[in-house]
Amino acid sequence: QLQAFGGGLVQAGGSLRLSCAASGRTFSSYAMAWFRQAPGQERAFVAGVNWDGANTYYSESVKGRFTISRDNAKNTVYLQMNSLKPMDTAVYYCAADRTFGLTYLEEHYDYWGQGTLVTVSS
Repeated sequence: QLQAFGGGLVQAGGSLRLSCAASGRTFSSYAMAWFRQAPGQERAFVAGVNWDGANTYYSESVKGRFTISRDNAKNTVYLQMNSLKPMDTAVYYCAADRTFGLTYLEEHYDYWGQGTLVTVSS
């Protein structure tokens, strides 16, 4: 029900925009987030947005470089990634939370996309 896409290979300093499209149900009342999992590491919170887009939250490692946004009319969430670094290389997952609101805790999210790979070369 969540499909993430937009990943790819980019050079350090470049930009990518990820999209997460929802289908089968409307996620307009859900908090949404992006997580990522780098090779050999656990999945980690990247950015989150509340149901109407008014509030956002970022991990310290991406603050000032990434921007999360949503378009509820399109049932889609975005992650604009600028000034990319090799350390940003990971599989990126989108997730939806229907209960807890804006949260960085992975266990609070009910629905997950399949992931999209972002590779940043140095």
